[in-house]
Amino acid sequence: MSEALPPIDTAKFVAAKKAVEYVEDGMKLGLGTGSTAAWMVKCLGELVRDGLNVVGVPTSTRTAELARTQGIKITTLDEAKWLDLTIDGADEFDGELNLIKGGGGALLQEKIVATASDQMIVISDVSKQVDRLGAFPLPVEVIPFGMKITQALIEETLVSMDVAGQKVTPRMDGQALYVTDEGNHILDLHLQRIGNVRQLALVLNQIPGVVENGLFVDICDKVIIGHSDGRVQTRDIVTGEVQDEQIGQDDAGNIFSDIG
Repeated sequence: MSEALPPIDTAKFVAAKKAVEYVEDGMKLGLGTGSTAAWMVKCLGELVRDGLNVVGVPTSTRTAELARTQGIKITTLDEAKWLDLTIDGADEFDGELNLIKGGGGALLQEKIVATASDQMIVISDVSKQVDRLGAFPLPVEVIPFGMKITQALIEETLVSMDVAGQKVTPRMDGQALYVTDEGNHILDLHLQRIGNVRQLALVLNQIPGVVENGLFVDICDKVIIGHSDGRVQTRDIVTGEVQDEQIGQDDAGNIFSDIG
């Protein structure tokens, strides 16, 4: 290894390295977005250069660009039609593998791709594990037209929801509103604690102007949690199995030199 990784990057790397062990030759893959997913794309690129034949559907323009640099063949979801596996990160996950995603702004494409897959694996460091979702602001993608009205409707709706906070803020990119790949904006809901994840996910999507929310319920099948000492824990929501192992880090330095 050319250099020692910071602890957080070690955790992300070993989780990503374990996740690509589930990739088989000929698979059609959903490629997630975010810092942990970037590790996965790099690890997958190494396998592709060693002869693995896969095709990826990126969940953002950033992931598409990274996949191309790694020599990974990419396509659209319409062309692929259905995927064998999606590997992505998460901003938070609970004991039932419900997720909050969208911190990177790609929640809409991420949810579409994940739900069009036979299986979704989430890769994460242990800091993303929570007893209840909500400490991380919940992203909600909204159309630009009437955005202030949509925000007001969300704020009104939250009054009757089982949440600890009700603050809603537009996501900014410098001095301008953040714009997603689909040309929409994001409202971040500072809820602190979400009592009923399933109810909130359903109610938010009934509000006019809301495109999608960042709650992923009954979508994730496995979570792979990386630790700074190279340990990984794999939890399977279907079987209930929990497996722990140590992952080698010999090639992490070269990968990190590009990602970092």
